[in-house]
Amino acid sequence: MRVLFSIFTWLYFSLLFLLFFIIISIVFLFTFLFDKYRKVPNFTLSIMARLMMKASPGWNIHIEGVEKFNRSKSTIFIANHQSFLDMALIYHLPWKMKWVSKKSLTYIPVMGWLVWLTGHLTINRKSRSALKKLNNLVQPLNDLVPVMIFPEGTRSTNGEIKSFKNGAFLLSKEYGYTIQPMIIDGGHKAMRSGAKILNPKADFKVEILDAIEPGNFESMRALKDHCNDLMKSKLNEIRPH
Repeated sequence: MRVLFSIFTWLYFSLLFLLFFIIISIVFLFTFLFDKYRKVPNFTLSIMARLMMKASPGWNIHIEGVEKFNRSKSTIFIANHQSFLDMALIYHLPWKMKWVSKKSLTYIPVMGWLVWLTGHLTINRKSRSALKKLNNLVQPLNDLVPVMIFPEGTRSTNGEIKSFKNGAFLLSKEYGYTIQPMIIDGGHKAMRSGAKILNPKADFKVEILDAIEPGNFESMRALKDHCNDLMKSKLNEIRPH
């Protein structure tokens, strides 16, 4: 059953990507002159993301804490990363963000083109210039466009939270941007990192935590370590025991 479901789902995802590549390309052509941050193409991509999570009636989504986001503050969202499905899951939030993704995505046909058309930032995390490229997020953040970063840098293979990279926290400390952690869970059960076989039954959870002000921490490392400890604790708390 899982093999049949997986075949169906990958075909379904492929059709969605092809269809929405065409739709988003058209949207981009009509909006790029006045849509500085490509908000309209990004909104269109969110429709695709919601449809992706409709692949199985056994995928249930629970979201909490959306009221904790203050849209009047420049905010960097950080989340743990469990699965290919995490981005589709996070797109269910009632606001759209500028994402930071690994540069290797741009080499994947259709997916990479969608990343470019929707205005997301790609970085090569192994490059010394990666941190400098994050400065491209300063203007959007100043214009109150929230940013989404996975501070682990890559997906977890076991669903647990790994150590964090420095980028999001350096940016927060340097410019005073609020950090807003969120916890996601369930993706590793539906689709583990690197796996091709999917589980048709999974409970996905997204919980927005309280905003964190960088000025309350003496150093970038203290801010990073606090967020890592907090998110590990919260992940254990929301999981069924």
